[in-house]
Amino acid sequence: MEMLTLTEVAERMGIGPTGVRDLVRSGQLLSMPTDEGVRVPADQLDGDHLVKHLVPVLRLLRDAGYADDEALRWLTTPDDTLPGTPLQALHENRATEIKRRAQALGF
Repeated sequence: MEMLTLTEVAERMGIGPTGVRDLVRSGQLLSMPTDEGVRVPADQLDGDHLVKHLVPVLRLLRDAGYADDEALRWLTTPDDTLPGTPLQALHENRATEIKRRAQALGF
């Protein structure tokens, strides 16, 4: 999984590092601490913006009690019934199924 620094995310999105930190703080973008500092999984981006439907899926996962690291694991774990990962499905405009599955996790 490609990991980006906050500065790299800012450059891709055309916003400042503060804007990226705001996205992370508001729960619109997942980040994770590493030995090299905070990193953002690049698959959350589609070109210069967030993957469509990522934010509502993250809300559903948090409502189901998932911490950020658990949400990231769920989004990036291959699932033969999709096929691929939930994050790949979001990239492929298959958000309805991903939202349904994320919502079901809360029950």
